[in-house]
Amino acid sequence: MATTIPITKRGAEKLNEELRRLKTVDRPAVIQAIAEARSHGDLSENAEYEAAKDRQGFIEGRIREVEGKLAAAQIIDPAALDAGGRVVFGATVELEDEATGAALRYQIVGEDEADLKQGLINVSCPIARALIGKEEGDSVEVQAPGGVRRYEIVAVQYG
Repeated sequence: MATTIPITKRGAEKLNEELRRLKTVDRPAVIQAIAEARSHGDLSENAEYEAAKDRQGFIEGRIREVEGKLAAAQIIDPAALDAGGRVVFGATVELEDEATGAALRYQIVGEDEADLKQGLINVSCPIARALIGKEEGDSVEVQAPGGVRRYEIVAVQYG
């Protein structure tokens, strides 16, 4: 049974761009490198050839992986969401740490898009799982590595 993988519209565009680059730039470059290495003669002791073949294997594997992810993707456009103020996949959530008063802002995204430094958290991480379904004004408890943390949801935005 094929499962769908949630991904934002921006995340799908990034994967499509990576796929285009792999097919139109990286794949032809490695084919050229293999041809050049072959022209140097004996392949049994040709490190350039081995390195190019390894690179080709990596590129082909990554192409298959990205194509599989895109085939299974359920693309969600956060701008088109209206979940009535509830936290859902793609929503951007402003939080306040109840212990320190620190303000946090996260967008809940798919696994391939997650980047904590940019405030993009994986939908399956503990804080995202705690937030899903909650609303502005709700408090959530998150089991963090340093213990339980409590956050208040200050705002929920879509898009």
